[in-house]
Amino acid sequence: MKRVALRVVLALLVLIAVLAAIVVALNFRDEDEIPATAASFSPTREQVARGEYLARAGNCSACHTARGGAPYAGGRAIATPFGTIYSTNITPDARTGIGTWTPAYFWRAMHNGRSKDGRLLYPAFPYTEYTLITREDSDAIFAYLWSVPAVEQPRRMHELRFPYDNQIALAVWRALFFEPKQFEPDSARPADWNRGAYLVRGLGHCIACHSARNVLGASSDVELSGGLIPAMGWYAPSLVSRDEAGVADWHAADIVTLLKSGASPRGSTMGPMAEVVFRSTQYLSNEDLTAMAAYLKALPQAPPKETDPPWWSWFTGRRTPRGPAEEFRRQGAQIYEKSCAGCHGDHGEGAVGAYPALAGNRAVTLHVPANVIRAVLSGGYLPATAGNPRPYGMPPFSHVLSDEEIAAVLSYIRSAWGNAAQPVSPLEVLQYRSVRGK
Repeated sequence: MKRVALRVVLALLVLIAVLAAIVVALNFRDEDEIPATAASFSPTREQVARGEYLARAGNCSACHTARGGAPYAGGRAIATPFGTIYSTNITPDARTGIGTWTPAYFWRAMHNGRSKDGRLLYPAFPYTEYTLITREDSDAIFAYLWSVPAVEQPRRMHELRFPYDNQIALAVWRALFFEPKQFEPDSARPADWNRGAYLVRGLGHCIACHSARNVLGASSDVELSGGLIPAMGWYAPSLVSRDEAGVADWHAADIVTLLKSGASPRGSTMGPMAEVVFRSTQYLSNEDLTAMAAYLKALPQAPPKETDPPWWSWFTGRRTPRGPAEEFRRQGAQIYEKSCAGCHGDHGEGAVGAYPALAGNRAVTLHVPANVIRAVLSGGYLPATAGNPRPYGMPPFSHVLSDEEIAAVLSYIRSAWGNAAQPVSPLEVLQYRSVRGK
């Protein structure tokens, strides 16, 4: 019996290995003929200028530039639930960058998610969205990257846990969740809507943050429906919900202003979105921003979904604050009067052009309280832009207020002046305090 059981186990292992080999072979299948050298590539000045604009639209420098490092030389640590991924060098250095690549190799990376040597790329590089980019735009971005100064900086090895650290697991992931696509304009929609869809869904890869992910890191089927960014400690709110970040009832001009300057009469940006505005959208043309506004305004609005709480809630749950609710609220009101009212007003009304109102602010009352907790813990600024060059900021309170005090003041704010959100517990503050997000 033991021999039979052993043979069954061995047969299953062989079957799994064969299936895995088939998956890998399918993922490595390349139907395009890739030129061996880049010697014949001679980009025009216009192509380089266009590529620079598109690289900014895609926010390429955000990941491919380490803090204090040379532009596009890679090496930036990108935290994921599966470990740390380090961005690659995409300067035209021949040894450590893309100096020996061709436009076809670059297109394959953007469209198919594979490196020059055929290695499968991790979807931290958002080829799942970049696959929609046209070949013309891909070639222009490559032309621009070839124009930046070459920097010799070897690739740093990723620090991923098993089994996420091998090509077989990645091949299986791709077989389950990725298929190369191309952008198909909707003939029933106007040209600006189609341009906006291309920018939001493809080059801008907004889905990478604004969609929930499953346990294997694949984006939700419901595009732009909001999602927690666990490694950063922020929540990207739903763009298809009026209660979160939907803009169906906004004037297009207010959306353009928000993406151009980081602040508008209807809202402002902080955290990861502030970096997107700072590095990317503030440089886009008014025509492209208006197209994005047209697409975002047309998104069908759905009721807010019950967003999955952070992983730690599986064990701890969302606990109510210690002590009587009224006492906890009174404590929060006292902290607000002492530490917050000076900027945000006695009744949460804020100050126009300086400090946002908290009363009726949907960013304050999100189902997931990650952003308000992160804002109080770490503080932050709106992005410095041409339209708002000296933004007002918020100081951090992590060293001033305890977890219980932060929970109290946030619970008060989320229930005062007509706000009607759930309270925040000290345990939630503690958990977000431990996240090394930005």
